[in-house]
Amino acid sequence: MIKTKQKLPLWFNGTVYEQGEEVTNQFSGQSIDLTAEELSMYDFIMGSQMILEIDELSPYSTAVFAQMSKGLNWFRNNNAKAYMVLLD
Repeated sequence: MIKTKQKLPLWFNGTVYEQGEEVTNQFSGQSIDLTAEELSMYDFIMGSQMILEIDELSPYSTAVFAQMSKGLNWFRNNNAKAYMVLLD
């Protein structure tokens, strides 16, 4: 199955990778291959989650949560299977 090139949304301000890779869910042990765009968004989501866990009372928390939610929606719409394996 050939995957068409995905586009990251204009609001995305994370690191954009040139290559994808296999990612493993730390809780379930399940792994899945991600495209470069999916990996970029996955790392953005995980980084946002870490920021929220460190300082959920920060005045920036609302903005970080909103961006993370957008990222989760993008991921769900672009690769539902990977979303279920890694983020659900």
